[in-house]
Amino acid sequence: MQITLLAIGKTDDKRLIQLIDDYSKRLSHYIKFHFEIIPDLKKVKHLSEAQQKEKEGEVILSKTQNSDILILLDENGKQMDSVGFSNYLQKHMNSGIKHLIFVIGGPYGFSDAVYQRANGKLSLSKMTFSHQMVRLFFIEQLYRGFTILKNEPYHHR
Repeated sequence: MQITLLAIGKTDDKRLIQLIDDYSKRLSHYIKFHFEIIPDLKKVKHLSEAQQKEKEGEVILSKTQNSDILILLDENGKQMDSVGFSNYLQKHMNSGIKHLIFVIGGPYGFSDAVYQRANGKLSLSKMTFSHQMVRLFFIEQLYRGFTILKNEPYHHR
């Protein structure tokens, strides 16, 4: 199985980029992982929020195939602890799917078309985090989830 994390817009903070790279490299010891940044839309001043979500949604959907499992990181998604998330990952691996895609949307969320295509929604917290920080938090949780599955000492119970 391959896991992909799609995110709208680049991160300028070099410290965050360095940490994201570090956890991505660690994660590659467990699974094929790809982190892809979808560039910010150009000329958005004349677009409404709905139009921006629509255009971002088209790009997100163009990155998926029908056989992919698409999970949105969404404030209204299911919440779970790290052990629960590791079990969630294990269930997907056991199901035989080839590609699991997680998506961090743009500042206004996802279009209706993306919500309709999605196979599920996850929430990292009831709190709101910047889109740049969520990338780091989520990749770290992926790494933590795999260390839990391998009974490695990274996660303390």
